[in-house]
Amino acid sequence: MKSYTTYHIWKRYPNYLRKHFWKEHTFWTDGYFACSVGNVSEEMLKKYIENQG
Repeated sequence: MKSYTTYHIWKRYPNYLRKHFWKEHTFWTDGYFACSVGNVSEEMLKKYIENQG
């Protein structure tokens, strides 16, 4: 997912990105995040994601 989005974002905005990411054509960090949720409503989960920093 990271490599796919990086490729397409660079393809669409190359001039802007070159100003900020001159060394590498990437802006994601290495690694991943995985999580599971229990008895939580879809609305509560949506609010939680929207309020992340």
